[in-house]
Amino acid sequence: MTPTAQTFPDPEGALAGAQFADRYVLTTEGLALTAIGAAERVLGRSPRWVGRLTQLRNLVVMPFGLKTGAKPDAPPESRIGIFPLISQAHGRVVLGLDDRHLDFRILVEVNDLGAGRQEVAASTIVKTHNLFGRTYLAIIMPFHRIIVPAMLAQVLIK
Repeated sequence: MTPTAQTFPDPEGALAGAQFADRYVLTTEGLALTAIGAAERVLGRSPRWVGRLTQLRNLVVMPFGLKTGAKPDAPPESRIGIFPLISQAHGRVVLGLDDRHLDFRILVEVNDLGAGRQEVAASTIVKTHNLFGRTYLAIIMPFHRIIVPAMLAQVLIK
C-alpha cells in the first residue's frame, strides 16, 4: 500500500501560529503497532538516499548555525532517530525542534480500524519565524513531499 496525502485538520492545535501542515496516511494489516513502534519504524531508520540528503542538508545549513537534530548526548529514550521526543500518548507521538528560523512538529499517529487493520499517519507542522525560515521551507518542500511518504512506507518493512 502507498501512503496517501490528506489535509491536516488542526495545525494550530499542534503548533500555535503554524503556517504549514501536511499529513500522509497508510493502512496496515496484521502489525499491531503502538504509536512509539510506528514512529521508530518511520523515523528511526531511513532509506540510504534519505540519509544522504540529510547529510547534504546538514552540511549546507552548518554555516547558518541551524540545529541538525537531537543533541548528540541526548539519551536514546528522549529521541527517535534524530528527532527529539516531545510527548507521547496512546496512539500519538509528537517529535520536533524549535530553532531560530522555524519550529516544527512531527506527529505519528496510529488508529485501530478493527480486523487487524491500522491507520498510521505522519504529519508535519511548521511555524516559520522570519524570511530565512520561509525561504528554507520553500527550498525543502519538494524534497519533503518525496521523503515523508518514503519514510512512512517503512512501516511495512520489518
